[in-house]
Amino acid sequence: MSEPNPKTPLIQQFSSSRKLPDFKQSVKLKYVKLGYHYLITHLMYLVLSPLLVLIAAQLSTFSIQDIHELWNHLRFNLVSVLVCSTLLVFLLTLYFLTRRRPVYLVNFACYKPDDARLCTRQMFMECSRAAGTFTDENLEFQRKILERSGLGQSTYLPESVLTIPPNPCLAEARKEAEMVMFGAIDELFEKTKVKPKDIGILIVNCSLFNPTPSLSAMVINHYKLRGNIISYNLGGMGCSAGLISIDLAKDLLQVHPNSYALVISMESITLNWYFGNERSMLVSNCLFRMGAAAILLSNKSSDRWRSKYRLVHTVRTHKGSDDKCFSCVTQQEDSTGRIGISLSKDLMAVAGDALKTNITTLGPLVLPMSEQLLFFATLVGRKLFKMKIKPYIPDFKLAFEHFCIHAGGKAVLDELEKNLQLLECHMEPSRMTLHRFGNTSSSSLWYELAYAEAKGRIKKGDRTWQIAFGSGFKCNSAVWKALRTINPANEKNPWTDEIHKFPVDVPKVATI
Repeated sequence: MSEPNPKTPLIQQFSSSRKLPDFKQSVKLKYVKLGYHYLITHLMYLVLSPLLVLIAAQLSTFSIQDIHELWNHLRFNLVSVLVCSTLLVFLLTLYFLTRRRPVYLVNFACYKPDDARLCTRQMFMECSRAAGTFTDENLEFQRKILERSGLGQSTYLPESVLTIPPNPCLAEARKEAEMVMFGAIDELFEKTKVKPKDIGILIVNCSLFNPTPSLSAMVINHYKLRGNIISYNLGGMGCSAGLISIDLAKDLLQVHPNSYALVISMESITLNWYFGNERSMLVSNCLFRMGAAAILLSNKSSDRWRSKYRLVHTVRTHKGSDDKCFSCVTQQEDSTGRIGISLSKDLMAVAGDALKTNITTLGPLVLPMSEQLLFFATLVGRKLFKMKIKPYIPDFKLAFEHFCIHAGGKAVLDELEKNLQLLECHMEPSRMTLHRFGNTSSSSLWYELAYAEAKGRIKKGDRTWQIAFGSGFKCNSAVWKALRTINPANEKNPWTDEIHKFPVDVPKVATI
């Protein structure tokens, strides 16, 4: 990417196409069909369950004499016996084959670094200046990005970045990874009282740092997990990898009964700090910060009573077949050979298209019937009768009580609030997470859920929608239902000691 025109204002140079497309302009019917395909294939057992209940209810009304007469009838009627037995076996087999095991979120933990890792905006600029690799113009560019990013004065960076001069090396990267991963896992084990040997499935996701041995192997070695553990290490999948990990864990828990799945979502800053002067790569320096989350999932029926949430749906959308979507977030070398993450000017448009596809697919699974009827009425009017009306955008506030939208940046949150017609209270967890912890990549969704818990807002039966975006380009959703009311007095999370300070007023300045 060529150096921007110096005559153009610093922020304006990077602000092309910084708005999401209007969701009301078009809705693709194939994604609506895909949503109903999910509904039919994933929820077939909901049709079979009432049928079996009706049969059982009818049998329960039989008297002893009725059962005796039925037995006498069947004794001398081989055809009836065979037909009834075959039908019963078929229905039971179909039920158990289509029945999905419930997946419970027992608990989760988010890592909060020590105060020694705190980085104010002033400290960030001093470290950037002391690095000696940035031009004066690009130092000013970073300063303005920081002011408009939505990040506050108490985010965290690893020691290797805050050191003067910086020390980005493999040893420091491993040190950072161990710090955030083990910190989150230790807290999770303390909360759940689960022993490391009880873990049957391990999934670690980190997009940019993939050492050998892998991060999952580091966890297995540190906690001495059992030898037959099913482990996965997901790399290069961006900020949405956390929900991909949840979806993978869900599928594995369908085929491995009585199991615990440990999911770790994190990102490593040390080796991915950019020291060049390409502005499309400098933005990530200003947004990404330290963080990690550890989540314990279970398919054990005995864990339902102590679990916080039940996983209701996961919907994954991948736009990688489109070249523009594929290349909008790319790790590459600049003209001087320095490696960084390049953000395309088309990022917002690509993210909007992926989100529109994802929510169109998710809608039939979660929206009340009234919203679906209004949506279909406008869709039929447009597609069949060629009426010049805008598509009806369903009100997702009727389907969810809480929204956890990936805290990628202030501009993304502002546009999503407008396009999904959300209220300020719905955006509060995402905005405050961005302000307090910055963009912690795939773990940000869990800091947001922890915020809602610390505020005492999670009530039994509440539904929470997690939305994440990632390179590739991907948009993924997860829907959780609270199994109990969360009492913040009994919870320990990164917000516990300071939740009374939030929300804070984030200045309404021009988006970057």
